Amino acid sequence: MTTPPRPPNAVRDVVDADRELALLRELIQAASSGPGVEPLAAAAARMITAATASDVCFVHVLDDSDRSLTLAGATPPFDAEVGKIRLPLGQGISGWVASHREPVVIRQDKESDPRYMPFVSLRGKDFTSMVSVPMETDPGGLVGVLNVHTVEYRDFTASDVELLLVIGRLIAGALHQARLHRQLVARERAHENFVEQVIEAQEIERRRLAGDIHDGISQRLITLSYRLDAASRAVDDPAAMGEQLDKARELVDLTLQEARAAISGLRPPVLDDLGLAGGLASLARSIPHIGIDVDLVETRVPDHIELALYRIAQECLQNVVKHAKATSARLTFAVDADTARLEIVDDGVGFDTFEKPLGSDEMGGYGLLSMAERAEIVGGRLNIRSRPGAGTTVTATIPLPRT
Repeated sequence: MTTPPRPPNAVRDVVDADRELALLRELIQAASSGPGVEPLAAAAARMITAATASDVCFVHVLDDSDRSLTLAGATPPFDAEVGKIRLPLGQGISGWVASHREPVVIRQDKESDPRYMPFVSLRGKDFTSMVSVPMETDPGGLVGVLNVHTVEYRDFTASDVELLLVIGRLIAGALHQARLHRQLVARERAHENFVEQVIEAQEIERRRLAGDIHDGISQRLITLSYRLDAASRAVDDPAAMGEQLDKARELVDLTLQEARAAISGLRPPVLDDLGLAGGLASLARSIPHIGIDVDLVETRVPDHIELALYRIAQECLQNVVKHAKATSARLTFAVDADTARLEIVDDGVGFDTFEKPLGSDEMGGYGLLSMAERAEIVGGRLNIRSRPGAGTTVTATIPLPRT
């Protein structure tokens, strides 16, 4: 009995060994061309289109925040949209697949599916049938989602979905490595920028302290010496000697004030006097034009952690004043058995954390990287949540050493 020929545009029921080897060779060649996510995703889109005899393929890769998918590769002419299409997890077909780690098959009328989210630039109306599957790897977990579309109706089967899952697993490992490389490069670049900023800040601070000491403390000490010499010469004139000693005492008081001001640039005396909770309350009261509610525990933590949290709060509240256009804010400091947590919430204009991530040039003036580095230096982490028009929340979480 002769087996009837398959329709020319049908997806094969199984992954034959020769085609799997060919896919592996193409994938290895694509991966060896460089560590970039986009070139690899573009090559994968071409391979998948050919392997499935479909009309178009979109490769969505999980971004570094692990909260959204970005179009990283597509069959031409849709490759022009790479980097422009972003879907938060849970939204659209791809976002649903990423959240649930389950394939979705839509054979026709995808507009009636409540999960479907059209993008005009991707011309969804031109395509009838589609399959969307998660790309997962061990131990990397979810890497992204791949979609294939056909212009004509296609009766995608369970075998077709399995084919795409197999291809997705083949691609996921290489894409996971590319994502890790991208994150490492970004981290190294951010670290280099931070080191440069630290060195520059240290030089500025040294010049400031040198100027303060030279123009203030040193000059007052010289004048104090003159006053004491004059007092010693006036030993036979008690009135004149008393006048010189009174002026010397004034100089001593002024010199002490300037010395304390210079020292406060290194470690705020308020931390020694009042502790972190008192220092944060004092800092909140000093912020102009914004009402700041505080919720602060009196628990003391190690000095280096108190200093890091105080400086983070200082930088963050300066941002609220300079950039947020907020009318109110809330400052919280809490300690549990093994963690100290500082949180500052404002009702300001906010910003898009996808468009302007931590460490980006656009956010350099906000000191976010400096705050993050301060938290990391003491073993903690900084989390920033913000949306345009919805304010900003900055949370520093630092583990406490075991006693």
